[in-house]
This record gives sequence, C-alpha cells and structure tokens, in this order.
Amino acid sequence: MTVHSQGAASPAPADAPQKSVGPIEPPPTGAKGASPSPRGGRKSLPSGWLPYLLVAPAVIGMAGLLLYPLIKNVILSFQDINKVEFIQRKYPLAGFDNYTQLLTDSQFWTVVVRSFAFTAANVVLIMVLGGLIGILLNRLGKWMRLVLSIGLVLAWAMPVVASVTIFRWLFDEQFGVVNWVMRTLGFSGYEQHNWFESGIATLTIVTVLVVWGSIPFVALNMYAALTTVGGELYEAARMDGANGWQTFWQIVFPILKPFFLVTTFLEVIWVFKAFTQVYAMNFGGPDRASEILPVFAYIEGQSQSHYGLAAAISVLTIVMLIIVMSFYFRLILKEEKEQ
Repeated sequence: MTVHSQGAASPAPADAPQKSVGPIEPPPTGAKGASPSPRGGRKSLPSGWLPYLLVAPAVIGMAGLLLYPLIKNVILSFQDINKVEFIQRKYPLAGFDNYTQLLTDSQFWTVVVRSFAFTAANVVLIMVLGGLIGILLNRLGKWMRLVLSIGLVLAWAMPVVASVTIFRWLFDEQFGVVNWVMRTLGFSGYEQHNWFESGIATLTIVTVLVVWGSIPFVALNMYAALTTVGGELYEAARMDGANGWQTFWQIVFPILKPFFLVTTFLEVIWVFKAFTQVYAMNFGGPDRASEILPVFAYIEGQSQSHYGLAAAISVLTIVMLIIVMSFYFRLILKEEKEQ
C-alpha cells in the first residue's frame, strides 16, 4: 500500500517488485553484540547492594548522633579540662590520670556498688511483678483485662519528670499523702517526717517509681507471650495432675524463656542508665549519698566542672555495662544454639 499526501492509503500495484526476506540471523553472543539493557541502556545495581543502600541513611544518622559524640567523649577523658581550661579553651593532655584517679577513689567504687545493687533490685522487682500481672491479664475476663490494660498504658505513658513531681509530692514532709496515711493509721513519728533524709531512703523511693513505671512494659509483653501458648498444653498438664506452679515452670517457662532473656536484657540497660528519676528526685543527695554512675558523672562534670574526669566516668560506665552484657549475650546465644 502507498500513502498519498492527503493521508489516504491506496493499494500498491500488483506488478510492484517485492523484496525477498532472507533468514534472520541471531545476534552475536559476544559482549560487543549483546542487546542493550532495558531502561535506556542503564545498568542496574546488583541485587546484593539493595539492603545496604536502604540501611545506609539510618547507619549514617546513628553514626552522626552516637558514634561521633562517643569518640569525642573518649578523647575528652584523656584531657585535663576544668573550668579555667574550658574558659581559656585550653585542652591539656592528662594521659591516664583521670582513670587512675577514679580507680583509686573509694567514692567511685561506692557509687559502682550502689549502681549495681540499685539495678539488680529494680530488675528483679520489675520482672517478678510484671510477670505476675501479665499472668493476671491472661486469666481475667475481657472487660477487666481492658480496664487493667488501660491503667498499665497510662502509667507507662506518664512522662518521667511528671512522675517524679507526683512522687515528691506524695512523700513531702509537710503536705505529703504518705505521712498523712501513716498518721491516720495510728503510727507515731510521722509529723513532718523527711523521707529523703538518707541515701537508702531516697533510692528506695526511686526504686518504687522506676518499678511502677516499668511494670507495664513487662506485663503487656508477658500477656502477649502467653497468648502464644496453646491451650492444649494446659489441658495436657491438668490431665497429668500438674498444679498451676508446676505447669508454669515445666511448660510455660521453657516456651517463654527467650522472652524473659530479652526483656531482662532491656530492663538491665534501662535501669542502669536511669538518670532522670534519681537526679530529679533529690539531685543525688543528701550529701551525694544516692548517686548512681550517670548522676555521678553529671555532677562531676556540670556541678564540679571536672569535664575530663566526668568523661572518664562515662567511659568506664559504658565498659562496665558492655562487660555485664557480654555474659548475657553468651547466655542468649547458648539458648539459641540449644533450640
């Protein structure tokens, strides 16, 4: 067919010569004769690089927010910077003097022991009480479970500073509710009783606050984990004559052991670095008797202007936490190999 300028198509003459079509030869298989890749010849990235490219922005952001300050803090721990040096912008090197001073200081080791005791007491109470409330959630009916879950979420969502303010009011020596309750119950000696007169008393109140704010996380996760345990296992245990205690330790606990390991690991980290609760409650007092390592580092740096020494405290704190967590990681890895 031929096309005229007006766009109409007309049939080609019958005697028009026809071009013979020869056999189609396949394209050469070499690199030069390869067919162009799709999308205009652009080469696509290897599929193995895609996960790294997706994770790269998060890694870069974390490096900028965490890795760089950590490196600067380590460098600062080897410098002798106090208030005068800070104002004059002088950064003299101190070598290991800051670490030597800390490791030979009895006050530092007192704070270390206090920090580990505080962490251990809190984690044990959080895991035990949170686990029991999680079991209670699993046993309650629909509406009571909903009411208790809402109460737990509200306690968990409470800002830390607001919680500390409420607890300071509850234990206030003049207008505190706790003193009023003790007097109402007939106990003597609670007229303007100072609940923050010693470091142990202060840390006890802080422990109540930390446990109260941390139980919801463990309880709700415990309830979620219990829903994965099949009802036929409970039925089989009852048929074998096992009581509730035996059912939990011989059936439920082995199934939920990974949950307990991971949750305990997280609670150790969160409690060990609890700064706001301790400092806002009584500023590490009285007489610095309720300081734990994060508060000790802050007071040495901001109140005492011993910036190099405070940096060394924070570095030692991280090292101690890594050592403790290494044993815990080994336990988790051993548990995974056994499974």
